[in-house]
Amino acid sequence: MTNPIIELKEIVFEYYGEENTRALDNLTYSINEGEWVAIIGHNGSGKSTQAKVINGLIAAKSGDVFIDGDKLTEENVWDIRSKVGMVFQNPDNQFVGATVEDDVAFGLENHGVPREEMVTRVNEALEYVRMSEFATREPARLSGGQKQRVAIAGIVALAPKIVILDEATSMLDPEGRQEVLAVIKKIKAEKNLTVLSITHDIDEAASADRILVMRQGKLIAQGTPEEIFARGEELVELGLDIPFSEKLKLELEKAGMPIHEPYISEEGLIDYLCKSHLTR
Repeated sequence: MTNPIIELKEIVFEYYGEENTRALDNLTYSINEGEWVAIIGHNGSGKSTQAKVINGLIAAKSGDVFIDGDKLTEENVWDIRSKVGMVFQNPDNQFVGATVEDDVAFGLENHGVPREEMVTRVNEALEYVRMSEFATREPARLSGGQKQRVAIAGIVALAPKIVILDEATSMLDPEGRQEVLAVIKKIKAEKNLTVLSITHDIDEAASADRILVMRQGKLIAQGTPEEIFARGEELVELGLDIPFSEKLKLELEKAGMPIHEPYISEEGLIDYLCKSHLTR
């Protein structure tokens, strides 16, 4: 039995410029508790806009948002936000404390958490993301991956039910990206978090349980990573990337070596090719 923790129902959002631009066009979907869902799409497809709508940072023109069964309203927006933690693209824009521990404590102070409990939660959160030894450091002196781990520690300390990653790994090098994703996977598994990942990174999307594909404010496809990446050239035509293994599979098919698998990882492709070679 599924238990939706995020529900969007016919959400419409428009930006106003020289012409009205509909960023979200009757967007409807639900995300179940404990699920990891990735949202992909080209720039301007409405990915980040819906994250802000979900968190109540901007208000939809029409439609309803439900978080953990409660309809988002002006009256309960702060209660809703306590259930949703966001990690943004640039961690520097999130830091407000002079030290790492001050920054992690900031959200707790805003929620009126008693000091003794606050100290405990800050220490536990920093230990959780392996940043305890940097507690008294200035955030500006950290690497990109370390900064994002501090941002995640701030969310761990607040203990929300939902974490939204809004292009949170896009400014990191491969090592930093893997660090952050490993921390998120650990938290999700141990605390049954629901994760909504807005990303251009295909490896990050491949970690999800389900992928939503956006185009011009509309949801045009959804499915498991295997189902979505199996679309191959169709995704390329939409301006999206596909995993290296799928690119190679397409080239092999063009060269007369069709691989009869809907989607295959790099490791799976190596195994497939080795077995095919041995049976020839």
